[in-house]
Amino acid sequence: MSEDCTVRARFFEPPIGLRRYFTTFYLTEVEVADGAEVVDWLQPEWGGLRIAEGLLPAAQLGDRPELPPTRFTAQGPTSCSVRFAARSFRMWGVGILPLGWAKFVAVPAHDLADTLVDGDIHPAFAPFRPLAASLFGASPDPEAEFSRIAEFFADRAERPVADEAKIVACHAALIDPEVSTVVEMAERAGLPGYTLERLCRRHFGFPPQLLLRRQRFMRSLAQFMLDPTHTWIEALDDHYYDQAQFVRDFHRFMGMAPRDYASRPHPILGAIMRARHAEAGAAVQALHPPRQASGGA
Repeated sequence: MSEDCTVRARFFEPPIGLRRYFTTFYLTEVEVADGAEVVDWLQPEWGGLRIAEGLLPAAQLGDRPELPPTRFTAQGPTSCSVRFAARSFRMWGVGILPLGWAKFVAVPAHDLADTLVDGDIHPAFAPFRPLAASLFGASPDPEAEFSRIAEFFADRAERPVADEAKIVACHAALIDPEVSTVVEMAERAGLPGYTLERLCRRHFGFPPQLLLRRQRFMRSLAQFMLDPTHTWIEALDDHYYDQAQFVRDFHRFMGMAPRDYASRPHPILGAIMRARHAEAGAAVQALHPPRQASGGA
């Protein structure tokens, strides 16, 4: 395994009419010296599409079987890490917010939660195959590629979302760092508990209790990754009772102990998180807030 790699990450703001549905469209370019391989771990996140060219990466979600290298990787919302092994490649990613899932994906999010698939094979992602097939030209052209992605979704944005206002209210409650319980989340969203449970499973992929637990964990992990001077204790979210609770969450969401994670190199995810934080305002997908069509939070 090599640590000698160059990572370039660019984040593109979706057009105004699409901003409510996506975190960002992002381009990652990785060059690994001498044809070697690097390994890194994606954290839990929302659903998304990844379309790649070059030496395609292989990926494994949790303890599921490894997904062989594929040009078009698709996933539902996740509550565990994705280990990937990469060489030199270019990859476009589309981060799909819960409202975007309701808008563009016909399958309920809970049916594809913690699922990583070949988008060229899985029927739920068949509508996106034309984008995967047409994204790259004869030579790299980020602006033209971004335009193809934006046009693809703009042409398919007429489908109404019946629960739109409720989904946005749930999302706003979820990312509020002051909200720590399901009761508080329901009150903040202005919804009965049973409605919150139904909406979260259908559009967010998981019950509200697990979503809140994931948010607490991701706030802590992002803080640690962005500031290497922090210890785990210094990075802990205020809603953790103690470090032991955080360690349990780390095993649940990342499949390893915090010490093991910290001891391993993160040449790709470290670079991407810093760039995402600087360019998109949130280091990880799970911390992106719901947005108005004008681009505001």
